[in-house]
Amino acid sequence: MRKEICIKNKVSELEKVARFVEEIGEELGLSMELQMNLNLVMEEMVTNVIFYAYPQDEEADIELLAKSDGKELTFVLSDQGKEFDPTAKEDTDLDVNPADRELGGMGIFIVKNIMNKVTYQRLEGKNLLTMTKGIADDN
Repeated sequence: MRKEICIKNKVSELEKVARFVEEIGEELGLSMELQMNLNLVMEEMVTNVIFYAYPQDEEADIELLAKSDGKELTFVLSDQGKEFDPTAKEDTDLDVNPADRELGGMGIFIVKNIMNKVTYQRLEGKNLLTMTKGIADDN
């Protein structure tokens, strides 16, 4: 299975991302829990691109590729915004009171805890965030 979607960097486009993840989940026969977790992951990461990758009011494309061999499901999120490696951020310290924590970082923390592997590359002016989840035991 291989599917792609291209959206604009607008919050209103998150609905398309949710439908994209849902279609993949149905096609692969994934549990509702895993579908919800994958939707959360994609929403977190796409939202980061929408809000932080480009100057305000600059319209740009965000691409999301999904591929699966039946054992793993891999998403590759790509954009041409400013370079940012979310995997380089230190994990959030859950022992610190949320009111005392630095803002940000929970999204990538959630993603790293849901997905089995998360990697970042900057290639030819593009941010590429690759997120992989084992699905063999889910169907």
